[in-house]
Amino acid sequence: MSGSTPPWKRRIRSKDRDAAQGPSEAVRDDDERGSSTSEDASLEAAHGVVVPHDGDAAEATGTDIQPARRRTDAVRDGVRKSGSAARAGMVKGGSAARTGLVKSGSVARAAVGHLADRIIDIAPRVPVRDLATLRRHFPGLGPEQIADKLVSGAAAASSTVGAGVGVAAMLPVPPAMPAELAAEITGVAAIELKLIAELHEVYGVRPPGNLPSRSSAYLTSWSEERGIDVSKPSTLNAALGGQMKRELRQQIMKRMVRNLPALMPFLVGAAVGAAMNRRDTKKLAERVRKDLRRLQVPWDALPELPPLAVPEDALEIED
Repeated sequence: MSGSTPPWKRRIRSKDRDAAQGPSEAVRDDDERGSSTSEDASLEAAHGVVVPHDGDAAEATGTDIQPARRRTDAVRDGVRKSGSAARAGMVKGGSAARTGLVKSGSVARAAVGHLADRIIDIAPRVPVRDLATLRRHFPGLGPEQIADKLVSGAAAASSTVGAGVGVAAMLPVPPAMPAELAAEITGVAAIELKLIAELHEVYGVRPPGNLPSRSSAYLTSWSEERGIDVSKPSTLNAALGGQMKRELRQQIMKRMVRNLPALMPFLVGAAVGAAMNRRDTKKLAERVRKDLRRLQVPWDALPELPPLAVPEDALEIED
């Protein structure tokens, strides 16, 4: 054939030449012919380990990944279900909390409404001294001096009520605390209503009308913490209307919040209640007196007013 090497020109490798190449060239030839195959075979023979080929490795890797994926999917599903359960629990807990708040708010409003009705009932029973009686009790004193005496007496009386409630709070009867707080507010309200009515007498600004009308006017003065302007019919109409009840409830709620420290144990509540009631009574009296000073009628120009009738079943309030 053309292009082929003739037999006489071909090299013939002799055994002597193969031996002369040495071990390094022999190893190089083995490497070129694929030493990896022989090494794999020797490893298999020595350790009994089956080394997979490329296709076998991919197949084995796929079989190992499938259980791992199943475990990952199971964990993900468990986390998702637990998150949904947690959200459902939070929704149920929030609904229960809102329901509890609504119920507690309804109970609080009912308690405040009951206290407001109680104070409205006792207002006509508060004994009030008219101007002539006050002059006899404090001879030789002017309007401001008599007013100072009235404020001092009312502050001392409300302080005594606060201290009494603080002492009662030491008893280990927590359910009785709301009743003690209601008794304190009612007692202080009666004392301050008496103070407001007598301040109106001292400054010559007695509200017109009968006993229920005057009691409503004093209740408005107590809830709004101001003096009654008898020259403005709109003020009296507000005193006789439903607005007075709303303002009365608001005032009672503020007093309840302010009087909570009186329920502290170990006689601390007694001291705190006494100090707070004294301060609140003086503050109320100062605001009412500020309004009444602008409306004051001098005693000389004050017409003769009829004496105030003693109410039936009058409350016993210290003068």
